[in-house]
Amino acid sequence: MNRFSLPGIEFEVRLKTVRFFIRLGEKIFRQRQRMYLSFAERGVHVIIVKITMNALIEKRTEVMQTILSMIEPTENERGCLSSHGFLDIEDKNGFSLIAKWATREDLAHYIRSDRFSVLLGTRSLLCEPPQIEIHTVSRSEGMETVNASRRETT
Repeated sequence: MNRFSLPGIEFEVRLKTVRFFIRLGEKIFRQRQRMYLSFAERGVHVIIVKITMNALIEKRTEVMQTILSMIEPTENERGCLSSHGFLDIEDKNGFSLIAKWATREDLAHYIRSDRFSVLLGTRSLLCEPPQIEIHTVSRSEGMETVNASRRETT
């Protein structure tokens, strides 16, 4: 993993994406993590939204600034569990924004918001309309599943 920085932006390379880090305080991070685990333990669905954009070459910086400016305010929206921006390192003009929502109602409220309208307003900066995927996840697993699967094969 390599760390890079630009004025005001810090990121690190992981496989095919560069994740922009917006630093939340440890307390806020732990609260969100506990809330997310609590939803998972109760069997509550989590909504994951992925928005993929391919910026015009000359508008790349504007798209990146728009995404960066949206991450923290989106995380402060009612029901938002997390929001992250990604840059495709194989295609410097490719960006993704991924957010997790507690309920479909919270997501619908956000989609009707002015903030989401700003995101849709980036269409003129893109090669093609943004691709939007909405996934409802009823179960999430982590390292314990990887470890269990690896034990089964040995």
